[in-house]
Formats: sequence, C-alpha cells, structure tokens
Amino acid sequence: MYRVKQLPADTDLGTFSQWLKHQGVSHRISEEGDSQVLWLEDPAHSEPVLAALEQYLDRPELRDAVSESVHSPVFVNGRWQPSPRHAPMVLALIAVAVLVSWFTGLGRETLSATLMYVDPRDFDWQTFPQRVDALSQTLAQGQFWRWLTPDFLHFSWSHVLFNSVMLWFLGSQVEWFDGRMRLGILVVGISLVSNTLQYFVSGPLFGGLSGVVYGILAYCWLSQQRKARFQFPPALVIFSLVWMVIGFTPLPEWLGIGSMANEAHLGGFIVGLALAILPPPAKNKPA
Repeated sequence: MYRVKQLPADTDLGTFSQWLKHQGVSHRISEEGDSQVLWLEDPAHSEPVLAALEQYLDRPELRDAVSESVHSPVFVNGRWQPSPRHAPMVLALIAVAVLVSWFTGLGRETLSATLMYVDPRDFDWQTFPQRVDALSQTLAQGQFWRWLTPDFLHFSWSHVLFNSVMLWFLGSQVEWFDGRMRLGILVVGISLVSNTLQYFVSGPLFGGLSGVVYGILAYCWLSQQRKARFQFPPALVIFSLVWMVIGFTPLPEWLGIGSMANEAHLGGFIVGLALAILPPPAKNKPA
C-alpha cells in the first residue's frame, strides 16, 4: 500500500471510499491519532484519486451526487442502470412510440395521417401561407392532439430503436432525479416548439422522438452546471451537435439516410436549454 493523503479524523470519507470501490480502486483508510490516512494499492491511481478527493471535499453538490450514485438503487457500480419501475413515464412513452410505429406500418398506413401535425390529404401545404391556413383549420376543428402525436410516428425500426435508447438513458434520469412533473413539462414544451417549427419549415411529413431527445439532452447538459446529478459522457453533447449540423447538409441523403427533421432537432435543443433555467426540484425522486 502507498500512503497518498493524510486528513483530519473528523473528515467523513465513508461515501468517497465506497465510490472508490465502485470504480475498482483498491485502497484502505487507517487511523493515526487525530488523523486518518488514505492508502492506495496502485500508485498509478494517486493523481486521479487525489484530484477526485479534492473535488469531493470542496463541492457539496458533488458530494451529494456521489452519495446518490453510491446508495441509489438505480446505480450499479457507479453507472446509471435503472429498471422499468424507476422510470415508468419514460417506459410508457417508448411503448406508445413502438405501438404507433407498429399499427401505422412505420408511416405507411392511413392511420399515420391522423397523427401528423395536419392531415396532408385534406390541405395544400407546399407554401408557408398554405401551412398556416391548414393549421388554423385543423385547430378550429379541435384537433389539438396533433401538436404532440408526431413524436410517436417513426418511419423505420432503426429510428424507433435509436430514439428509444436515447430517451431511456436521458429521460429516465430526469424522471428519477427531477420528477415526473418536470419530465412532463419538458416533453410537452419541447414537442410543441420542435413539431411546430418543423411543420412550418417543411410541412407535415415528419415524425419521431428525436426533437424530444435533443431537448432533454440540452436540459440535462445545462442544468447539470447548476446541480450535478445526471450521468452522461460530455462527448454525447458534442456528437449530437455535430450530427445536427450534418443534418442541414446534403450528406445524409448522399449516404442514403434520407432527409432529417433538422428543425425539430434544433427547436428541441433550444427549448431544452431554455427550460434548464428552471431550478432543480427540491425533491430528488418521483413520488
């Protein structure tokens, strides 16, 4: 064992020690008079462990996050791994998307038209004024569900799978840490803006949960700066932004991917950033 740090005896290192165990770092803490000493088996771990310890001691919000990751049932070896009972709302959203995709034949059945932003069979929508008129008539008929139902339309199973995985990974964290009400506000707010923006730019022939996923990612990333609680690789934000930019180029069509709901992605991301100004809920877990 290698002696790496001596601290006062009243410093609580219990949670930090459990966190080190979850990271696979062999260590022990011994008492020496009025002090305690942190020992490591591998000296190569000294620098990163000392850096982590300094952050742990200096940042109360980080201590809370570490404690949550150690004691919470949704973390396994320090990694976010919830079960369906921990995020039933997210699971329900995914289930609806899968069922809608099945019953609409991935957008090929006539049922799809009743879930689009406006029914493309009933209106001319090639120009912006025509889209405004089509939307006005649709809302006058009380078809307000169309603001949200495009989220559940998908046009390939790979599209369903990717959106479901991302929504489960990110949305389940929002539901667990910030509650179902906050998640509901995010989904509705993001959907309203992202779907509306996409419709006015390209018309009603679009669908998918991608706008919601982009919005929740933006929310997690920015609100994380205020209170650390979400777990995701920072590179995910960079990758998503790069992919969004690529979507505005001809490259996806050249690669055979087809056109993308770029405006929905952009609108969702912006709304997610805007909603991140909301203070974190006082309650950490859904009721």
